[in-house]
Amino acid sequence: MQAYEIMINQVYKVKENDTVRSVIEKFIEHGISGLPVVNDRNEIVAYISDGDIMRYIGKTKDIVVDSFYYINVIKGEEFEERVEQILDLNVMKISKNKVIKVAWNAEIEKIAGILGKKQIKKLPVERNGVLVGIISRGDVIRNIFKSIL
Repeated sequence: MQAYEIMINQVYKVKENDTVRSVIEKFIEHGISGLPVVNDRNEIVAYISDGDIMRYIGKTKDIVVDSFYYINVIKGEEFEERVEQILDLNVMKISKNKVIKVAWNAEIEKIAGILGKKQIKKLPVERNGVLVGIISRGDVIRNIFKSIL
């Protein structure tokens, strides 16, 4: 079984010049947690997940005192300010630009191995360098076991 046989063809995505606001809107509207980021030629240039956004929101300021690090925890207004600021950031500022992806004809065994080893939830699928689909862990599990059960 190959990627094109199990991938989802309707891929929600954002453009590389979009803001995080458009990412959050798609997360909320479609109940998803990650999106490929594409350029004008629909080539995958990055990937942004809820984890990337969470890491940015949760950033703390480290203060060095007597060779020890003390973390200045973000509270109240400062936290709300950071949440507001993130919405206007360019998506490329916090997305991962080293994207793990598979070819449209990759075998399901390879896909399962990548998802498991890299501990990721989804893999963008490309053909001739262009985004053509996406495969989740659930897609792989359903397709591996549906013929057995």
